[in-house]
Amino acid sequence: MSRPARLVFSDVDETLIAVKSLFDFLAYYFCATRGTPGARHAAGVRRELSRRTSAGAPREAMNRLYYRAWAGEPAARVEELARVWYAERSAAAGFYLASTRQALEVHREAGDMVILVSGSFPAVLAPIAAEVGAACLLCSVPEARAGVLTGRLVGEPCIGEAKRTAIRAMLRSRPAVDPAHCYAYGDHVSDLPMLAEVGNPVIVGGSVQLRARLPWARVLHPQTASEVPALLRPRERRREETPRAGV
Repeated sequence: MSRPARLVFSDVDETLIAVKSLFDFLAYYFCATRGTPGARHAAGVRRELSRRTSAGAPREAMNRLYYRAWAGEPAARVEELARVWYAERSAAAGFYLASTRQALEVHREAGDMVILVSGSFPAVLAPIAAEVGAACLLCSVPEARAGVLTGRLVGEPCIGEAKRTAIRAMLRSRPAVDPAHCYAYGDHVSDLPMLAEVGNPVIVGGSVQLRARLPWARVLHPQTASEVPALLRPRERRREETPRAGV
């Protein structure tokens, strides 16, 4: 097979799918395995992370803290229930954001390589990647020992600057690919480092913060699939829209 001329990077939660997969699956798993006490545990984890985030805690630190909730859980059981979670959730209307899903399909049909980039983890992301035809995942990776999750991560959380690092490494591994021709899709200001690495950033949902930092970016309404064909059309960038180094 010929190498793709473009790489297409896409965030997942609230960019490709409507839910926050980390919290939705946390609640699903602990409710399924522990019933009402498990549901209270998951809700408590979410409240505490939300409280700390509102108080200004870095998202990277909160991503690490989230994974502590999984300490002691059998990795095989987590993977099994993640597949069940996906089958149930994806069967419901609105699980995927229509415009982003169609955009990734258009990219694949054009021969582009789709790569999902997320602070979520492989058990949850693998069925999504398979559905949209993503070639690989760049994500947070929970540590497991003897088949049991430790509550720690292997390497850094795939949030913020870590997304930039992962994308740069991917681009270095494919020197024939011009970053100026590549695309990235994101919805939150924490996706800025990823979006700034490519010539065609796409803001899903129109974040005010992202639009202020990336005024040259295209904006894609989550449910307006009719906008998708225009994404692949060449676009002239005005002089004042040229991105600054280190944006």
